[in-house]
Amino acid sequence: MPDPFDSRSSRRNFLATAAGGAAAFYCTIGNENVSLEKAGDAAKADAAAARVERPRFVTSRSGARAAATGAVVDPVDQLTFGKPVPDPGGRIVEYWIRARTVKWNIVPTKRDAWHDVPIPGKTQFKAVCYQQMTDGFASPVGPPSIPGPTLHAEVGDVIVCHFRNELIDLNQAVTMHPHGVRYTPDYDGVYLGKYTRIGGFIGPGEEFTYRWEARPDSVGVWPYHDHGPNHTLNTFRGLFGSLVIRPKGAPAPDNETVLFFHSFDPPITGLQRGFQCINGRAFAGNTPTIRAKVGQDVAMHAIGMNNDFHDFHIHGHRWKNDAGVFTDNPTFGPNETVTARWIEDNPGRWMYHCHVFAHQDGGMTGYYLVDP
Repeated sequence: MPDPFDSRSSRRNFLATAAGGAAAFYCTIGNENVSLEKAGDAAKADAAAARVERPRFVTSRSGARAAATGAVVDPVDQLTFGKPVPDPGGRIVEYWIRARTVKWNIVPTKRDAWHDVPIPGKTQFKAVCYQQMTDGFASPVGPPSIPGPTLHAEVGDVIVCHFRNELIDLNQAVTMHPHGVRYTPDYDGVYLGKYTRIGGFIGPGEEFTYRWEARPDSVGVWPYHDHGPNHTLNTFRGLFGSLVIRPKGAPAPDNETVLFFHSFDPPITGLQRGFQCINGRAFAGNTPTIRAKVGQDVAMHAIGMNNDFHDFHIHGHRWKNDAGVFTDNPTFGPNETVTARWIEDNPGRWMYHCHVFAHQDGGMTGYYLVDP
């Protein structure tokens, strides 16, 4: 691996290595290298991100200004874009989402229910999450959660997502960057330094409305996450969620769950140990307990949301993959989705977990209960 402090790697957001079972990151924020190797170093990355100069957003006017000074302007940076509209018969699907910090307990029961043993030590830290609000940000739809809300749409719809950054205490910009859907550069939600467009830098206390198109090639289950100046750290803190796009008029499964496989490591949390998590929690009895009935159409979507590759194993069940071959332990990587779907016919208590053994034993397990 190249030297993370070599100038040739300065344009990379991070390089990761395995260090004692936990990740060691090297973040480049505003051309400042920030090493995240020990608990507490996340604060240094926050401070670096807060010092990132607010970009002059790329527009046709900014291109004209640059041209007037003799600067070379790439024609793509002078493009303007309209607002997408739904296809005939499509809808505007509207969401109100805020980003906020929350005191998050990774193991609220303080126990591993699988082995019936206590989990010692501190398990709480300051996380960052997306939270769904009612229209106009009037009130929360539910409590803060990791992952954030699942956004639903059908082919032909336009998702209109009103976003508010409430990370006043962190003093840094964040965004919403989606996978799977179609969008113009204005709605990409990505920080690009001096090439940043309007949706790529939402400062503390600011709002922006993203508009994403659900196209035929958008069908599936996809992640969304922060892609602002400090996106690696904030995504690893919990700033992610999912999009579910269905064909027009397609019925939803009777029982559907989205499961993010990720980790909370000491450089991020400041805790003494790392946790292998599913949806922000670690160890059976804390991770989601999924319940279904015989005869139901069951779908589980597993998404990777850290640096690792994972396996998705559900005891007592098999299903067909995209190639039509039966499987019970598919592999998936960062921001990749695998879907397990079947008609339930096997009642009982079952485990689901990552079959990377270090992940399984570090907390990446849960229960699946099937009623007759």
